[in-house]
Amino acid sequence: LVGKPSPLMIDYIVEKYGIASRDRICMVGDRLDTDILFGQNNGLRTVLTLSGVTTEQKLLSAENEIAPDCYVSSIADFAGAGVPAV
Repeated sequence: LVGKPSPLMIDYIVEKYGIASRDRICMVGDRLDTDILFGQNNGLRTVLTLSGVTTEQKLLSAENEIAPDCYVSSIADFAGAGVPAV
């Protein structure tokens, strides 16, 4: 049994599917401090969805130090390119 933020989860996926580079994997989540940080700490691309815990106000605040590669309003928007994070 493995859960985030364990790097074992990503190690398994990379090995099982023969992924040459971790930046070909995208972590999608609604929490900066767990989902996005997990992705960044494991060399993944990251997308924050604002339909959950994290608000756009928190994401863009001066106090926030965790920046995803991009963000979307809802997981339903994920089919689009998203908005690049600042």
